[in-house]
Amino acid sequence: MLPNKKIMILAENIYEDLELWYPKLRLMEEGAKVIVAGTGEKTYKGKNGYPLEADGSIKDYNAKDFDAVIVPGGYAPDKLRRYKEVLDFVSEMNKSGKVVAAICHGAWVLVSAKVLRGKKVTCVDAIKDDVTNAGAEYFDKEVVVDGNVITSRKPNDLPAFCREIIRALGR
Repeated sequence: MLPNKKIMILAENIYEDLELWYPKLRLMEEGAKVIVAGTGEKTYKGKNGYPLEADGSIKDYNAKDFDAVIVPGGYAPDKLRRYKEVLDFVSEMNKSGKVVAAICHGAWVLVSAKVLRGKKVTCVDAIKDDVTNAGAEYFDKEVVVDGNVITSRKPNDLPAFCREIIRALGR
């Protein structure tokens, strides 16, 4: 159980529906407080059109108040990584040794936040060159944990992804 943990999930339009909702609901089930923040819109639509109401904008939150940040995939990460506030939040979480988790294309945000150098990671095959060019070592595995960084490849990996996030937060 994670009743004293606070998790940030980042959102933008065209997010991968399962990769946002599965961790959100699974971590709530564990008792964690889960906040979903976007880049300024109130509502975002997933790849399949599923609507999501954000709790607020990332600029309204401080990394010091959170235990983990999760970056879902889809095409949302390509938009998220264009916002300085998003990159600063992820970078600060990493510098503080807090859990930084990304699945699928979510690793793009980690690339742009410059947190992958020297890390072992996985991601969707389409962006493995991006993570290796950012200084990471790529592995084709359902989940890779390297210190505080937790990464997975695709929706089928969500059980392992969430298991490792929960394990890391329970320490």
